[in-house]
Amino acid sequence: MDFHFTDEQKAIQSLCREFARDEVKPRAEEMDASAAFPYDLVKKMAALGLMGLPFPEEYGGSGADTVSYALAVMEIARADASTAITLAAHVSLGSMPFYLFGTEAQKQKYLVPLARGEMLWGFGLTEPQAGSDAGGTRTRAELRDGRWTVNGTKAFITNSGTDITGGTTITAITGHDERGRPEISNLAVEQATPGFTRAKTYRKMGWRASDTRELSFADAEVPEDALLGRRGDGLKQFLQILDGGRISVAALSVGLAMGAFDESLAYAQARHQFGKPISKFQAIQFKLADMLCQIEHAKLMVLKAAWEKDRGEDFVMSASLAKLFSGEMSHRVVNEAVQIHGGYGFMDEYPVSRMYRDQKINEIGEGTNEIQRLVICRLMGL
Repeated sequence: MDFHFTDEQKAIQSLCREFARDEVKPRAEEMDASAAFPYDLVKKMAALGLMGLPFPEEYGGSGADTVSYALAVMEIARADASTAITLAAHVSLGSMPFYLFGTEAQKQKYLVPLARGEMLWGFGLTEPQAGSDAGGTRTRAELRDGRWTVNGTKAFITNSGTDITGGTTITAITGHDERGRPEISNLAVEQATPGFTRAKTYRKMGWRASDTRELSFADAEVPEDALLGRRGDGLKQFLQILDGGRISVAALSVGLAMGAFDESLAYAQARHQFGKPISKFQAIQFKLADMLCQIEHAKLMVLKAAWEKDRGEDFVMSASLAKLFSGEMSHRVVNEAVQIHGGYGFMDEYPVSRMYRDQKINEIGEGTNEIQRLVICRLMGL
């Protein structure tokens, strides 16, 4: 493995670092406090080519690799997790299903404007009674006279209700196999579909500036060609999507931890106690050293998974390992960041307070820590 980035990867990393520093970070606190979706930042990310970063240019993308995409998410998460998850969910969950499983007509209709950042798209897997048990989907779609009639509810769906959201791809039971088991398929449901409604955005602990909603379908009708890929392949398709999406969430965890480390180092050098900066005390120095060590470890795990994916290798184990370790690492690092800040870390005017709240979902979304351990154990043959 070559540990040196290519010129293109370094350029994308630098571009995103500057964008995050100059455009995102100054807005992060205000966006968190007001829970305001960053439409202008999404527009700017689209102009920079980030909304379609890993997709071919023929479909409106930038043609970059997965390593570049991971670096981009890291740098933006370093400034604000809400903005980073808006990008990551848009690319890995909203757009990727069309690229991997869509027909050419679906790619032209949906993927091209998505990759250009002209609209967003949701990924509807989770339901009120189907979280880690994704196969427990209860939403149903019945084919009647060339149209699917959809009934059900989805929960915690990112990018699903903004003013620029084009729709959501959902899992639904479309029948049963010869053994009577549910046949799960994927359907692309456009936003203006009658019977498709969206609740108000959730009041959340973190990621407050991202859009997350519950979706409802009451006899919502979509055309037969809204089917994404083969009928009955829905669960298999979404599990494949989640494998890739774990790389981006792991990258987000690393970026968030990097941001917490940045804030802690600067604070420790500026904060004086007992007549000198607290960075001169070994207790604080050791905390910072341990934080950096864990961040670098997680970063290598994320980049290894991205590198394997780019090489066409089996990256599922690496992605699960990276997602699990990075999520728990970010928990430890952000917790220490608050500790270094002392009482000020408990105050919302300091970024580490927001980072502490933002971090927790990284251990839940895209497969909980417990599910990651199950995946890893199964891949070990246990």
